[in-house]
Amino acid sequence: MGNRVIGKRQLGTLAQLTFGNAASRIYLGLVLAVAVFVAVDTLFVAHEDASFAGVWLFFLAAPTVFLFLLGSSMAGADAAGPAWFTYLALIVSVLVQACALGWFSRLVRGVGRGRSAHPQGA
Repeated sequence: MGNRVIGKRQLGTLAQLTFGNAASRIYLGLVLAVAVFVAVDTLFVAHEDASFAGVWLFFLAAPTVFLFLLGSSMAGADAAGPAWFTYLALIVSVLVQACALGWFSRLVRGVGRGRSAHPQGA
């Protein structure tokens, strides 16, 4: 039983933490708005020099995106790795952080309702 696969219940809990609370939804909405801004700026706005609009996505995905990029460079990839890896790192980082926000939000709400942060007295 050591190789247990994540069940429906665990996936449901992860989805609830990632998408099912106000903090995560606000964060994901902000990321979506910035991604649309970056796409419009990249595709439709002419610049004499390079645009730094994409930096905002990395700011929103920090610090986890930098951990993924650091891990890829330590594994021998180029500075930022292939473009697909950079996009994947951004997406996974945003989802990890949305889940962390959901977990933190649940923790704060649970403690605020009179439940102890350590129910077993640990």
